[in-house]
Amino acid sequence: MVDLSPEARRRIRRILEEPKFELLPLGNVLEQCRYLPSGAQVSITASPTRTLEHTLDVAADLAMWGFEVVPHLSARMTKDLTHLAALLKRIEDLNISRVFVVGGDAPQQGDFPDGFSLISGLEKIGHDLEEIGIPCYPDGHSVIPDDRLWQALYDKQPHARYMTTQMCFDGELIADFLVHSRAKGVDLPVRFGIPGVADRLKLARISTRIGVGQSVRFLTKHRGLVSRFVRPGGFAPDELLEDLIPRLDGPESDVKGVHIYTFNQCDTTERWRQEYLAVL
Repeated sequence: MVDLSPEARRRIRRILEEPKFELLPLGNVLEQCRYLPSGAQVSITASPTRTLEHTLDVAADLAMWGFEVVPHLSARMTKDLTHLAALLKRIEDLNISRVFVVGGDAPQQGDFPDGFSLISGLEKIGHDLEEIGIPCYPDGHSVIPDDRLWQALYDKQPHARYMTTQMCFDGELIADFLVHSRAKGVDLPVRFGIPGVADRLKLARISTRIGVGQSVRFLTKHRGLVSRFVRPGGFAPDELLEDLIPRLDGPESDVKGVHIYTFNQCDTTERWRQEYLAVL
């Protein structure tokens, strides 16, 4: 651990004590979620190889086990308003009040090309959702230009309660993005997306797929940092938090918490979180 001030330690502890854990709707999800704290908030992604109905099936199982579930709704996996209404009805029947809206990586299946069009569809249907979250991209997007990403944030901001940063390994880049966001009038509370303790090859594959190219290049260029970011057996995000949090001063940062990308390696991720909290 670097030499953190007592205030920085307190702030890191605060955002780590009640994180949101992201889970993939894959075969090991029910086994791995047993390692998470009882009643934890869990976010269930929309996999391009599955369906949104499958995401909601997993959400139903986890809600029954007492987790606070936040399913992803992928615009490009939603066919039309009728399909969206059916998904919304299922969500309401499960007494789920929070969703996370993404454009999605899948080929467009119907009427919704992006997250804003899906949110507009939700508004047209009418809903009682308590909270809608949206993504933001400190590291840019692999295929969407930066000007379109900013426009999407402006368009979705009136309908969202918070934004979550896409996975990034560079604390300075994340902090600069947040400062820039506030200067440009994006004032949504933020959850910082941090990788959990995952196998290095899995982390590299997923990073490449979702387009966190600048952060990968950052680690490659600064090879002296690799030993600190990537450790035997996996990646530990404490160095990222220790780099990021001291850069954020003042209430304008409005940090809501952290969103941990577990890659369904909840056992190693939660062990790291508990050990790090004890050190802090």
